Amino acid sequence: MDLQDVMKLLELMEARHLEEIEVEQGETRIRLRKGGAPPVVVPIAAAPAAAANPQAVPAASDAEKAAEANLVKITSPMVGTFYRAASPDAEPFINEGDHVTPDQVICIIEAMKVMNEIKAEREGDVVSILIENGESVEFGQPMVTIRRTGTAR
Repeated sequence: MDLQDVMKLLELMEARHLEEIEVEQGETRIRLRKGGAPPVVVPIAAAPAAAANPQAVPAASDAEKAAEANLVKITSPMVGTFYRAASPDAEPFINEGDHVTPDQVICIIEAMKVMNEIKAEREGDVVSILIENGESVEFGQPMVTIRRTGTAR
């Protein structure tokens, strides 16, 4: 395995948003790992409601607007399999209604037999878990909705 092969592996990691990759070729074995890339957190944008009669649609109250502004969706930073717990018989990392801190693991995404812990990166309360345990996730797919209660990182 030469430098060009290593560069191709690095490009593959970047293109597939992988945190770690390990390749064996004959007696040569190489493992590449990125250092602590945070998950992508995207605020929810409200879609404008289409109405035939705009006067019939009540305007959102200031309280509703403030509540919606505090919601964020944690999206998958990679393609893989979503797991709510560290093992099949373990308790889930989070449940709806739980309070999470920025460094708290909320799920694991398995990609190429590597288990990647995904952290909340926000303080808040879990509003909903959008993926079922063991389901496939795509890059950028929303996984968890959190209502922020503290400052963002």
